[in-house]
Amino acid sequence: MPMTEQATGAQHPQPRARNGGPSSATVEHLTGAQSLIRSLEEVGADTVFGLPGGCILPAYDPLMDSTRVRHILVRHEQGAGHAATGYAQATGKVGVCMVTSGPGATNLVTPIADAAMDSVPMVAITGQVASAAIGTDAFQEADICGITMPITKHNFLVTRAEDIAHTIAEAFHIASTGRPGPVLVDIAKDALQSKTTFSWPPTMDLPGYRPVTKPHAKQIREAAKLITQAKRPVLYVGGGVMKAGATAELKVLAELTGAPVTTTLMALGSFPDSHPLHVGMPGMHGSVTAVTALQKADLIVALGARFDDRVTGKLDSFAPYAKIVHADIDPAEIGKNRAADVPIVGDAREVIADLVQAVQAEHTEGHTGDYAAWWKDLNRWRETYPVGYDLPEDGSLSPQQVIQRIGELAPEGTIFAAGVGQHQMWASHFIQYEQPATWLNSGGAGTMGYAVPAAMGAKAGMPERAVWAIDGDGCFQMTNQELTTCALNNIPIKVAIINNGALGMVRQWQTLFYNQRYSNTVLHSGPDADGNAAKGTRVPDFVKLSEAMGCYAIRCEDPADLDKAIAEANAINDRPVVIDFIVHEDAMVWPMVAAGTSNDEVMAARGVRPDFGDNEDD
Repeated sequence: MPMTEQATGAQHPQPRARNGGPSSATVEHLTGAQSLIRSLEEVGADTVFGLPGGCILPAYDPLMDSTRVRHILVRHEQGAGHAATGYAQATGKVGVCMVTSGPGATNLVTPIADAAMDSVPMVAITGQVASAAIGTDAFQEADICGITMPITKHNFLVTRAEDIAHTIAEAFHIASTGRPGPVLVDIAKDALQSKTTFSWPPTMDLPGYRPVTKPHAKQIREAAKLITQAKRPVLYVGGGVMKAGATAELKVLAELTGAPVTTTLMALGSFPDSHPLHVGMPGMHGSVTAVTALQKADLIVALGARFDDRVTGKLDSFAPYAKIVHADIDPAEIGKNRAADVPIVGDAREVIADLVQAVQAEHTEGHTGDYAAWWKDLNRWRETYPVGYDLPEDGSLSPQQVIQRIGELAPEGTIFAAGVGQHQMWASHFIQYEQPATWLNSGGAGTMGYAVPAAMGAKAGMPERAVWAIDGDGCFQMTNQELTTCALNNIPIKVAIINNGALGMVRQWQTLFYNQRYSNTVLHSGPDADGNAAKGTRVPDFVKLSEAMGCYAIRCEDPADLDKAIAEANAINDRPVVIDFIVHEDAMVWPMVAAGTSNDEVMAARGVRPDFGDNEDD
């Protein structure tokens, strides 16, 4: 799983004077709410996504006076959480969201779980009923600490005003160090209203929290020896490399060893897609070459990856010939799914930098890997089974073509956020990711509705960059209300709705495994009055809906209009833009490894099982 976030720009609770220079501790008399806002300023939080309500209301009054913290009023608390995640993924900073108690807090559960699965640094601040009422089933009371305990890195219940400042400092430190993750701070209303003294920096008290960042030298040397001894090595790169800001070091290691690199869904952009050593994304819908490289490898060097089920397929048949070097900031991930021959606990940046030196030492002693035969196989698979698609015979829009052209016509450095499902997989394959932090998605939780608010958060954090949300007509209907937030807050994202009139990935499974019985996956209203098949979701009308929320909206149904529609969207930067692409409903995501089966059973296309020859296992 992903490693520590030490990237440039990460927030830390070190003090800053109001003029930006070093400060000494000063004491002020404030309310708890004022202490909260001052603490957010001092830890460097510049953007908060939130929605006020009764118990958090005391904090919103001093927030109005802050010149250093921008608050963005969302339309749903789930939008606040996903926006904080998108902000964090795009900027490398800690994302912040703030909502009230009860249903406000419980609406954050999904984005908190999402951030936990993808190791995203986020601090969620929730109001709570007054401390005397906690546990009485008071109005809008929910035990949000208890509810989120399994899905947060840590959480705090604050009932005293004097505890607010050091708790915020600790929350940001925990969220952004070690293996990043979400931290929840639940603050009782009376703690916000009470008077206290405020001084910065606070004293943090985190006994037992000592993330190991420096890898053990002996394990590094063992890993380097295995790399130079291997005949079929693979660098299996996960999101932890991105979190650690280790992409430059990764490129050095890959080019030094000459080993193939496969980047997971969470790691796209950590190694350039166009690099000749890159063999694609592994997993259920990974490239044939990447999936097969892991299966045939005699050594897998896992860097900030967690051997999750979508990558391994049937676990007991995964990579049967491979020794495993597993490096991760979280020792709990090492050996959790696959035993490691060389376990390495440490920050990805330090691990890879040390590996480079150790491999160089091996080379100096005359030990270099010979991967010529391995690359002969890899290149043959790459040439024989490239990721591709067929255009629909009826002349309608191909969803893959739509996404590919969006990627090709987008300005350099564009950030792409995807929902979950077929469009997510197509976006991972048919857009080229050359830079880190240009691909945002919900990888572990697979949260429908992620794209629009995450894109909003990314654009708020990186206003100079173009941001495209690639969404499905199912996902879009879950969180599209945040387009209103975008329109009113000058956050001009661009949204592509890949509208096939169905819950596409579920429909694909029904096609393949349920005899084409499409139970409750159709989103359109059925054939028209003349009996013609419906094309795309038309209720709601996404163009009218988007226009009603202050967006510029286009519908594109003809491939001849595709480039024109995308260019028009790229040219508009004073408001959000939505394009409703009506695409063919029968397009499927390939390659595919069926759930619960071995990666050896990868299908390059429907009915096409790759032929790897007879000598790959030698």
